[in-house]
Amino acid sequence: MKIALGVSGGIAAYKAAEVVRLLRDRGIRVQVVMTRAAQEFVKPLTFAALSGEKVITDLFGTEAEQPNIDAAVEHIAVAQAIDALVVVPATADVIAKFAQGIANDFLSTLFLATTAPVVIAPAMNVNMWNNAATQANLAILRKRGVHIVEPGTGYLACGMTGAGRLAENESIVAAVMEALGASQELAGETVLITAGPTREKIDPVRYLTNRSSGKMGYALAEAALRRGARVLLVSGPTSITAPGAAELTRVETAEEMRNAVMKLLPEATIVIKTAAVSDYRPKSQASQKIKRGGALALELEPTSDIVAEIAKRKKSQLVIGFAAETENVLENARKKLTAKSLDAIVVNDVSRDGIGFDSDRNAVTIISHDNIVDVPETSKWEVAQRVLDEVIRLRKRITVKH
Repeated sequence: MKIALGVSGGIAAYKAAEVVRLLRDRGIRVQVVMTRAAQEFVKPLTFAALSGEKVITDLFGTEAEQPNIDAAVEHIAVAQAIDALVVVPATADVIAKFAQGIANDFLSTLFLATTAPVVIAPAMNVNMWNNAATQANLAILRKRGVHIVEPGTGYLACGMTGAGRLAENESIVAAVMEALGASQELAGETVLITAGPTREKIDPVRYLTNRSSGKMGYALAEAALRRGARVLLVSGPTSITAPGAAELTRVETAEEMRNAVMKLLPEATIVIKTAAVSDYRPKSQASQKIKRGGALALELEPTSDIVAEIAKRKKSQLVIGFAAETENVLENARKKLTAKSLDAIVVNDVSRDGIGFDSDRNAVTIISHDNIVDVPETSKWEVAQRVLDEVIRLRKRITVKH
């Protein structure tokens, strides 16, 4: 998910830097667009460093880039690529341009070119805020569906006191997440997620593992971040990139995953175990590569049952397990739900082609002690959303009980 963050020329421009950081923490890509006036208050390099993206400062590119045909239509490309346009701060000048359809710089042109939701956070002198022209322009924007994060009242940089102070960062971020359709229902929660496979060494070049890609766990991590949670991600070996705001612990073996999970468990309020942990490991590992020969017998021993240990150690945590089954899918899942003292279990039939392991798609059944939710084949991102919906329902039910 990506937004364009417009920064216009007010003293509050420096506060936009923290908004960029907070949005990045929630897994949102941010491309900053600065007006010329904004650059008098904060340098583009600041936003480039914070966002990790190119900062756009001119409608037609810089003199060093000229001639640049791509720059001339870049506002269209950005308009089509973003999920929301956010302006922090929005000066009286920018508000007037938006309301009257004036397009004479990149930001105002982008506003006209995008069909994505628009959120603006005004900041200005109290008299400018109260001016009839400003209020008329704001009324036009509200009527057209622009979400306005109302400024606060207090001491202003100009020395006056009154309305016009930029809204608090958390209010701005909450408005952005709402515009993106991402609720903040998990704000204040710490979600511990395990993802990916584990590897159990046979010799220095071979190991036992499984087909887990980690995609399901990583989708849950990003989805939880966007809903406002702090995310602790314990991941086995994968080839995908973890969400930047997740607190990542990389592990390889089942025992390493067990140790990492137990260390982090006291911090967690919700645990979601999506990792495909090896059930067995070689009882002994060869110190040198085993040479090819006749039949080879491996003696295996069970690994730690991480979910069972969590159940014994948990206090008030909500614990969600995952189960990959190939037969008697629902029956086996219900047995695990009870045997491992889980609050819910997410089960899928991995014998089906095209879903589960090595796929971007999945089909699952979410089983709790009082509810069953069938999720037909869809993207793993959508499955993650449905799982979190059930997590939130269970969290509320437990809260009401107590």
